[in-house]
Amino acid sequence: MSMHDKLRTPLKRARGLGSAKDGTHHFIVQRITAIALVFLSIYVIGLVISLIGGDYATVRAAIASPVNAVLLVAFVIATFWHAQLGMQVIIEDYVHTPWLAVTSQLAVIFVCVLAALASVLAVIRIALGA
Repeated sequence: MSMHDKLRTPLKRARGLGSAKDGTHHFIVQRITAIALVFLSIYVIGLVISLIGGDYATVRAAIASPVNAVLLVAFVIATFWHAQLGMQVIIEDYVHTPWLAVTSQLAVIFVCVLAALASVLAVIRIALGA
């Protein structure tokens, strides 16, 4: 490091290097999933309320409807995607040990993907009558 570089402030050294090009995309995707979840949550709550008191066959027939099945799958995917994005931000902000941060990120991704796949499989099995 030359004498000239030692006299620069951290801000001066960082200027001109550009951004990491990832933060804006993450922010936008998290907001999109949040907006989608507002509407999908209203739909799912309405569906659940309409099925209160229904027997097993009625609930199964309602979930087997193509519109309901597609919207439930969209709800599940958006929920777990949004959860993974949120947990990623929390881990990045509050976990400062590198190995623990990487392990936590991998665990969150694994759990969210596994739970989303299990949930989608359950909806598809009900929708197809299996």
